[in-house]
Amino acid sequence: MEFIREYLPILIPIVVLEIGLMIYALSHVLKHNKFKFGNKTMWIVIVVLIQIIGPILYLTIGKDNE
Repeated sequence: MEFIREYLPILIPIVVLEIGLMIYALSHVLKHNKFKFGNKTMWIVIVVLIQIIGPILYLTIGKDNE
């Protein structure tokens, strides 16, 4: 338990960033139908299951420039 308390100040911002990125990426995926490659289902799975890297991948290579 002491180990968790020691790293809690580092973990809380990472978790907040991860959740914020996931919510933003998911809302964008659900609102749009055009992607650089792939489809909506693929991007939803990537954003939700690949933790912090999934939303970053979507925002950098999956999001179509409107």
